[in-house]
Amino acid sequence: MFEGIITPIVTPIKRDAYESLNIEAMKQLVDHLIEKGVSGIFPLGSNGEFHVLADEEKMTFSKAVIDHVNKRVPVYIGTGACSTKETIRLSKHAESLGADALSVITPYFLKPTDEELIQHYTQVAESVQIPIILYNIPKATGVNISADVLKALIEVENIRGIKDSSGDLDNLRSYIEVTKGTNVTVLVGSDSKILAGYQMGATGAIAGTSNVITETLVGLDKAYRSGKLEEAQKFQQDIEELRKVLPLGTVPSVLKRAIELARIAEVGPAKLPVNEVNEQTEVKIKKMLSYYHL
Repeated sequence: MFEGIITPIVTPIKRDAYESLNIEAMKQLVDHLIEKGVSGIFPLGSNGEFHVLADEEKMTFSKAVIDHVNKRVPVYIGTGACSTKETIRLSKHAESLGADALSVITPYFLKPTDEELIQHYTQVAESVQIPIILYNIPKATGVNISADVLKALIEVENIRGIKDSSGDLDNLRSYIEVTKGTNVTVLVGSDSKILAGYQMGATGAIAGTSNVITETLVGLDKAYRSGKLEEAQKFQQDIEELRKVLPLGTVPSVLKRAIELARIAEVGPAKLPVNEVNEQTEVKIKKMLSYYHL
């Protein structure tokens, strides 16, 4: 189930005073991604601005995505929160909506101990029946899931995967070694490390860049699985053209504007306090898109 390119979709927002959800734009984006061959749709990840969405918005958006995808590909819902109680509540709700799996980020702002992480994830996993993917992104949360913690958590029946966005290949390798021979899979969360991760044994990637350059990401995945390593390396290198412009604005402002300028969907701006990109950055985004013929 957890393999191939999974897109952590942006959350389309209208340019109105209420920063309303744009469900029609979501449908356009999702249809585009599925037509281009992604293996899964993941709402409410980091690029999906889960951290600035109200609970009602999260569940309204999740239901709309699940209904529109309509089992064409699996839907993974991000349900992580700072407290165990809140994470369980969101996870149960997402399960009731029909999510295929849940992605649960480590509690952020605070820095839980290894024991607390194990307790947190165990309680969340035991509260639902569907698979759980652990989400490790220490640069944003301040805490890294160690290989020892993962070793303990793979004993929990429905913990079935981990996404590593640390960008540290040694960390990724330690996850792959710990999960070898188990039913837990490792997913690459750093778009610059996808091919390296595949070569170590990762089964797929949750790649934010696939919102825009879907063919490049899907092409990398297919080339590697077909044994075309040189072609896969070229696709991996090509991702850098988009990655170079992403730091020009606060996440996910550049990514959202690139989706719009590529005429994929009118996904709107990021939620405040993140501003829309300026004119100079927009010029650079257009230049980047021309590289991909978008």
